[in-house]
Amino acid sequence: MHSVAGVAPTPADDRSTPARIRDAAIRCFAEAGVARTPVRVIAEAAGVSPALVIHHFGSKDELRVACDRHVAALIRQQKSDSMQAGASLDPMMALRTYRDGPPLLAYLARTLVDGSPHVSELLEELVADAVSYMAEGEASGLLRASGDPHGRAAVLLLWSMGALVLHEHATRLLGVDLLGQPDQLLGYVRPAMEVMGQGVMTPEAYERLTAAMPAEPTTSARGDARATPSDAPASQET
Repeated sequence: MHSVAGVAPTPADDRSTPARIRDAAIRCFAEAGVARTPVRVIAEAAGVSPALVIHHFGSKDELRVACDRHVAALIRQQKSDSMQAGASLDPMMALRTYRDGPPLLAYLARTLVDGSPHVSELLEELVADAVSYMAEGEASGLLRASGDPHGRAAVLLLWSMGALVLHEHATRLLGVDLLGQPDQLLGYVRPAMEVMGQGVMTPEAYERLTAAMPAEPTTSARGDARATPSDAPASQET
């Protein structure tokens, strides 16, 4: 990765100052990570003073939260648009949506491994968003209905976010740069669409294997299990 010192200032445009700072921060965080990016570097990239960054966001941590929310909102909108398109969806056009603007995928690849508690909040938001826009996909005829919408959304998110974290290995194994230009992603997108569209197991194998598994806990039960370990009394204080 190149040093963030070389990040060019955001060109003058009609966006508000907070928006320019936020987008500059996304680029800088994507390049070097949150911990290694001082406020002064973000300010330089945005063409403002460090004091103005703090004036608008209060701290670098709050700026990072604003970046998380903006990235989640952009992904939510793009996915929702794709799901509503249904069978008329143009997959390449959907990929090219990410071409302009801040580097969302590179930002996610960096932020997912920084160990911050904000990562949990971001992933929870992304899963909730996925449940919502995948329901739109069911309504438009693009997706099959699910008996466990939350579980499906969470698994798909884990797979896609894991791919971003392992993007260097994707380059080695598939010859694609997951953080690069959309037109270069076909080596990943085609097999991914085969898995999602045609499946891997035969229908007979799926029926046999799922029938042999114990009953799934409900989504609410899974949430309760996360909040209170099964081997600890529910009233136990921490």
